[in-house]
Amino acid sequence: MPTRRTVIAVAAIATGSAIALLVAKARDIADAHLATVGGGLFGALCVLFLADAAFTAWQLRRHPIAFERQMPSAFALGQPHGLVVTLIHEGPRPWHLELFDHVPATMTQRLLPASVVLPPASKLDVRYEITPTQRGKVVFEPAAIRVRSRLGLADLQLRIGAVQSAQVYPNFAALARYAWLAGDRRLAEIGIKSYIARGAGTDFKQLGEYVPGMPTRHIDWNASFRHRRAVVREFQDDRDQSVMFLLDCGRRMRADERSGGRDGPPLAAQHPLGGADADRRPRGPTYDGSHFDQALNAAMLLAYVALKDGDAVGAMTFGHDPSQQRHFAPAKGMAALNALVARLHDIEPSPTHSDYLAAARDLMLRVRRRSLVVVLTNFRDEDCEELEDALRLMRTRHLVLLASLKEGVVAEIAAQPIDDARGIVDVAAAHWFQNARAEAFRRLAGKNQLLVDVEPSMLAATLVNRYHAVKRARLL
Repeated sequence: MPTRRTVIAVAAIATGSAIALLVAKARDIADAHLATVGGGLFGALCVLFLADAAFTAWQLRRHPIAFERQMPSAFALGQPHGLVVTLIHEGPRPWHLELFDHVPATMTQRLLPASVVLPPASKLDVRYEITPTQRGKVVFEPAAIRVRSRLGLADLQLRIGAVQSAQVYPNFAALARYAWLAGDRRLAEIGIKSYIARGAGTDFKQLGEYVPGMPTRHIDWNASFRHRRAVVREFQDDRDQSVMFLLDCGRRMRADERSGGRDGPPLAAQHPLGGADADRRPRGPTYDGSHFDQALNAAMLLAYVALKDGDAVGAMTFGHDPSQQRHFAPAKGMAALNALVARLHDIEPSPTHSDYLAAARDLMLRVRRRSLVVVLTNFRDEDCEELEDALRLMRTRHLVLLASLKEGVVAEIAAQPIDDARGIVDVAAAHWFQNARAEAFRRLAGKNQLLVDVEPSMLAATLVNRYHAVKRARLL
């Protein structure tokens, strides 16, 4: 590719030739030799351009530039990741080049392309930042470099490096933050409540030395006689219980309230309340992903907490094609979290209706042991009757926690000022939608208090708090 220097040289020759021809015509001077000179200069520039490009290509073949991309095996959805690529050159002279790594289309990138000078016989690290916007497998194609020729007349574009792949998982950065805050006893920063333990657990933990004030009924007399001092049994909260996630993958979970959405216009324009004037409605905060992404992140955080507490965790999906259904049997240990994430990380919601009753029947057949079933969905008032039957069926054996996500855009529409007739219709429709949904929740809450109806950003903390409440109350 010709560089700016080459373009300027061609323009200079053309301009000079044009001026000379105009002057010669004005003075009635023969212009044949001027055309010859102009053509000769242009031909010499072409020869010099080709020679410069050929010599540069020969040098690159003799001392090729190597490319190494240092990247993890997995990324977290919505979290910025810094990547480092290394350019290796063993030649005796430096290269001026531009680097552009072929980042997958489902990732945003920053600090690319990068203009660098690669010193002779050296390695150079180039850093840039990417942010995944979609879960699943991602493929990095070989990078592209544009090398400036020795005389600066041409840019040679090359593809270097190898194809590499990685997985984009749900936002496991939230797990690391939870673990750090839990160790530092600052969980309130992310909305996790801490409670003073009241009473004692029922699971035996260990034997310990008696301290005045401890209940004498917990003294282990046999152990006390053996050790010749008072020994008591210490207990902990109930463990070895089961938490089962029932994850909705239907069309309602495709809602995306990020500014601009993931694939198109804002949610206000896609929402049933939206219309021709949806773009003038106020924009809400930027969320970390779609409702399904947020539900998956919350499920991973609650799974981590439950596994740390000694419980088993499993999951089952519904609301999409049966061939895509995922089932993960309850398992214990932190290795189960990695297996659960690997099982669910690439699943996407479908544009079909979710059959709650069929999902409840499937769950009853698969999970025989009494468990805490966490239903993650986004239901409307028209789903109330079907969902009520499904909950009634599951509650014959399990303790069911219904967690539903609500659209923040509806509250924003309801709270907007009324400026014209269209505004009156929008606000009235939003209030009608909220009231119908609230009435449906009151019907369900009349038979079971384990209900959660929150915006996506609050789901993770709310689920963890409800889980802790269930454990303290020993409802399982």
